[in-house]
Amino acid sequence: MSQSTGKMKLAVLTSGGDSAGMNAVVRAIVKIGILRGCETWIVREGYEGLVRGNTQAHSLHTDLPADASALKSAHRGVPTNLMENLRFGDGDLLRDGTGDHHHGRTLKGRYIVRVGWDDVRGWFAEGGTLIGTARSAAFRTPEGRLSAARNLIKEGIDALAVCGGDGSLTGADLFRSEWPSLVSQLLTQGVITEEQAEKHGHLKIVGLVGSIDNDMSMTDLTIGAPTALHRICEAIDNINSTAASHSRAFVLEVMGRHCGWLALLAGVSSGADFIFIPERPPQTIPGGTWEDDMCEAIRGHREAGKRKTIVIVAEGALDENLQPIRAEYVKEVLTERLGLDTRVTTLGHTQRGGRPCAFDRILPTLQGEEAVKALLEATPDTPSYMIGVRENKIIRVPLMEAVAMTRAVADAIGAKDFAKAMSMRDPEFYQSLEGFFATSTLFKEKQLPHYRVIRPCTLYLTKCGLILRSMGAPAGGMNAATRAAVRYCIKQGHHPLAVHNGFRGLLDDNIHELSWLGVDAWTSRGGSELGTNRTLPDVDLGAVAARFQEHNFHALLMIGGFEAFNALLILETGRKHYPAFHIPMAHLPATISNNVPMTEFSLGSDTSLNALVDACDSIKQSASASRNRVFVVETQGGKCGYLATMGALATGASIVYTPEQGMNLDTLRQDVKFLKIRYGLDAKGKSEGRMVIRNECASTVYTTDVVTKMFKEEGGNLFDARSASLGHTLQGWEHHDALQKQVGKVKQAPPESAAVITIQGSALEWVPVQEMVQHADMKNRRGKTAWWAEIKDLVEALVGRPEIL
Repeated sequence: MSQSTGKMKLAVLTSGGDSAGMNAVVRAIVKIGILRGCETWIVREGYEGLVRGNTQAHSLHTDLPADASALKSAHRGVPTNLMENLRFGDGDLLRDGTGDHHHGRTLKGRYIVRVGWDDVRGWFAEGGTLIGTARSAAFRTPEGRLSAARNLIKEGIDALAVCGGDGSLTGADLFRSEWPSLVSQLLTQGVITEEQAEKHGHLKIVGLVGSIDNDMSMTDLTIGAPTALHRICEAIDNINSTAASHSRAFVLEVMGRHCGWLALLAGVSSGADFIFIPERPPQTIPGGTWEDDMCEAIRGHREAGKRKTIVIVAEGALDENLQPIRAEYVKEVLTERLGLDTRVTTLGHTQRGGRPCAFDRILPTLQGEEAVKALLEATPDTPSYMIGVRENKIIRVPLMEAVAMTRAVADAIGAKDFAKAMSMRDPEFYQSLEGFFATSTLFKEKQLPHYRVIRPCTLYLTKCGLILRSMGAPAGGMNAATRAAVRYCIKQGHHPLAVHNGFRGLLDDNIHELSWLGVDAWTSRGGSELGTNRTLPDVDLGAVAARFQEHNFHALLMIGGFEAFNALLILETGRKHYPAFHIPMAHLPATISNNVPMTEFSLGSDTSLNALVDACDSIKQSASASRNRVFVVETQGGKCGYLATMGALATGASIVYTPEQGMNLDTLRQDVKFLKIRYGLDAKGKSEGRMVIRNECASTVYTTDVVTKMFKEEGGNLFDARSASLGHTLQGWEHHDALQKQVGKVKQAPPESAAVITIQGSALEWVPVQEMVQHADMKNRRGKTAWWAEIKDLVEALVGRPEIL
């Protein structure tokens, strides 16, 4: 039986279907728990592990450190909870899946296992859940829950974090509500003492949602959903090439029993022709069927020249009479009615598997931190909380309220009240559905009368694309944004023009009109199909105005980063001299640096984070193979540290250097000291490869090469150092409604007619460019404030820096 220490003992379990990001949750809860003074435990095999408990005694095993003097050097020799909970020897068994091995050290007979700091290192890069999950029939019975209570009390555990779906979280809340009666029964039976009953009179519970379907209400995103969507999009990208080669149709079945989020977002992301989701059965005209509507839409696409057809079916898709819509039947309809060579692909459990994407490492880490705080603050009077995310903020909501609303959606679908089901999804769900229809449907009749038709232009500046124009450096998502803008314009009856190679292309008259079919395949293409250029309009503002007038532009959309923002400011300022600029003008931020002020995210910033994570995972494998190697990884980002900071959180980097904090000799001296102590604390012969992430502009003096040589020189026998520069590997339409509300050419355009489309929370906000200037650090080309600024402290906390130095 575990001895009482006075510390809160918290355990974490994963339950229900597995999802990418669960290991990141476990890692975060264990590490943050230790930092907050707790003892940390994991429960193997979900609720089944609680019921089985431990039939074998704990056998704590602490490997000797590589350098005995490191224990005296850590935290100046003052004992800390991290040092007391550095490792207990079972981490490798859990990670390698050898816990039930018959020989040597084993976890057989132990389902509630104490873990330390190093026992969960590197976990968040693994898919699934390393501590196992199982659907427990025993826990559903009162006798099973009584056994679970006995096993927790036996180990002295008084707090439980559960990561799973709505069924798992409901089980956790039921367990908590029954807890006083369970303790009373155990006391009456003489299984526990009165002292134990008094000490464990209240069970603290917190829930985190692990679900690839993104089906939980009261949170914008569930753990595992981004990675599942990533897997689906990868599969569709692969299918697209063979579909186009043979002019075939493909019907893809994706997961989503009661929620169509995966099917909907996959349809938007991949440019699918038709989708089926549970919340919105296909709308049919009187006397028609959904089969007629689907065939009419796809026939129109084929007649326009499309060589391939993609239809996505959620596994829970229904028609308006609640009859299931099966992928095989959709295939039959396409084959028999349209004569298409059709194939069915069921993605199945490939959607669950694989390494987590960047966001499924970052989000669970932030939620895990909040979960520990919720447990420490819990009282018998507070409800069980679910940790979620809303408007880019980590939140707590009453667990059972979220479960009840989630189940109400399924009930509404069952009652054929599809309008209610849609209303209970978050606003982005409805907006995404409307966006899919707007960009996937080939409208025969234009939506606007002829006198409201405009000639918009798009310009890309990578660092500027309605005229459609790109500026600056390429970023993921530029082509998808252009496709959406073009198709929405055509739907309204406008004539979208494209400018190639930014303002330089405009001056060279490199302009042409884009078509509905011409942008069809752009969604999955990286970079910029229109080309990018950093030339700003003030290179010859008069000539730029002349081109506007010559081509009779009625509106301008620029897609790009800080250059596009700068260009919009120049054009808006130039209105007092050039009447041609008195048209609606917008900037859609697209930059891997995510440095445009007032917007929380820019197009391409998530893609670059994923590229950074993939590269660092490979680098870390090399570093770990060498055991004692530090890799200094240089990232792009200009003078904005977003990519480096969030990349460090997503990859578990030991140190991160950003332009905002800068670098000096004192910080480098402390960093060397930290690495020496940390490598000294590693188990002898089991050192971990580590990474340092450095933004390219963190310092002009302490370059990546200088830092690498310094670490190599100072590492001595403890660690070696190498460097890697990721470079350009990281570069890999709501706005039109706002444009439509703006006036056309007038003598004096209002300030709000030159604006930047920003993401603030969960909303798209139209911010006048002059207002944006007040929030911009124009010299360093970034915002004056950054929502992610405090993440660096969390990065350092999760590698134990404050506890070690």
